[in-house]
Amino acid sequence: MIMTKGYWVAFADVTDPEGYKAYIAENAMAFRKYGGRFLTRGSRGEVSEGNPRSRVVVIEFPSFDAAVACYASPEYEEAMRLRAGKAIIDLAIVPGYEGQQPGETA
Repeated sequence: MIMTKGYWVAFADVTDPEGYKAYIAENAMAFRKYGGRFLTRGSRGEVSEGNPRSRVVVIEFPSFDAAVACYASPEYEEAMRLRAGKAIIDLAIVPGYEGQQPGETA
């Protein structure tokens, strides 16, 4: 069985940049423990559709289970407590795709 990677895809508006720094420091412990690695972090880039928030963040984990476990962990729970009232976040946890890519033949 192939274990697909897991990803956090988040759209965020930071409403209290100074207070948000405590969240950043705290979430690093959870991400390190569960193998999280930032693929994108920060500004939104080019908006192609819709109205995304000011920051787009994608974090890769070694597996979908690790991504889910990180979110449910006591370490990340503490980070979320520190983030409360300092940012608006939309977050999805999704598995990676291991299937055929466009243009590939079987």
